[in-house]
Amino acid sequence: MTISGFTFVKNASKLYIPAKEAILSVLPICDEFVIAIGDNDEDDTTMDIINSIGSDKIKIVRTEWDTETYAKNTEFARQTDIAKDNCTGDWLFYIQCDEAIHENDLPKVKSACEKYLDQSEVEGLLFKYYHFWGDYQHYHDDHVWYKKEIRVIRNDSKIHSWKDAQSFRKFETFDGSFEDYQKKEDSAKLNVIELDAHIYHYGYVRPPAMMTKKNKKNSDSYRGEEATKDFMKGKPDAHDYGPLNKLKEFTGEHPSVMSDWMNLHDWQDQLQYTGGRNPARPKHKHEKAKYKVVSWVENSLNGGRVIGGFKNYNILGKYDGK
Repeated sequence: MTISGFTFVKNASKLYIPAKEAILSVLPICDEFVIAIGDNDEDDTTMDIINSIGSDKIKIVRTEWDTETYAKNTEFARQTDIAKDNCTGDWLFYIQCDEAIHENDLPKVKSACEKYLDQSEVEGLLFKYYHFWGDYQHYHDDHVWYKKEIRVIRNDSKIHSWKDAQSFRKFETFDGSFEDYQKKEDSAKLNVIELDAHIYHYGYVRPPAMMTKKNKKNSDSYRGEEATKDFMKGKPDAHDYGPLNKLKEFTGEHPSVMSDWMNLHDWQDQLQYTGGRNPARPKHKHEKAKYKVVSWVENSLNGGRVIGGFKNYNILGKYDGK
């Protein structure tokens, strides 16, 4: 049995993306790791960062991004597929460059891959999530944020990244068009096994000014540059994360590969740890009353089970570790 890791990235150094740490977190159980590196800006050092890993497992595929053709962030899915198509493993471990997995969970992932290798009905493995916000001590556990997602898939040419590359679907017909990355027709959710393992998501732990820059870049690729001008109008140069004391506090351990990256965190004085939301700022989605009510019901009365919401998978069972 072989495992290929894969991901995509562009302008990692300019957008404060821990791409090296993400790759290192899964590399120990991978026989190869394929990364699609886009057409970085001239002053970006992503190539140097990836080359500094110094592993012969790394396979780099150079790409060009086309966000005009692949709008609504489907370019992320297309880039994911480019990396996927260059993988040779039986199983493919997808890690986005703002994510990491704890080293203690790697044996569990490998063991599950071995157990289900010959059970063709199992098309992927499902992970739980920690979505960190503002710093490394606070995370979201509410209705707005997906609580589980597929991060290991079988190497099947019918399986493709979907929409903004959050998830995967299996397609009967697929030609790689923008419409294909958006559609549900002629496609199906993957049948997965749930693992008791977490993906640590750090995409919203950036210096406030860098977070605004990232939001603008995402909006450019989703809405287009003209629409983004209206979308960003009136927004502060430094992202307001809001009162972190309203979020859940993280008491566990982060993946060890994140240690040096976490030491770069020097914007505590720009974060809010007491009080309420600045009333002059529009509410973040998780701060809106209807979502706060749904989150309370899910977490207090429904055992953490999501009511409605996005769930792009069919759970066949849970891995028992044997």
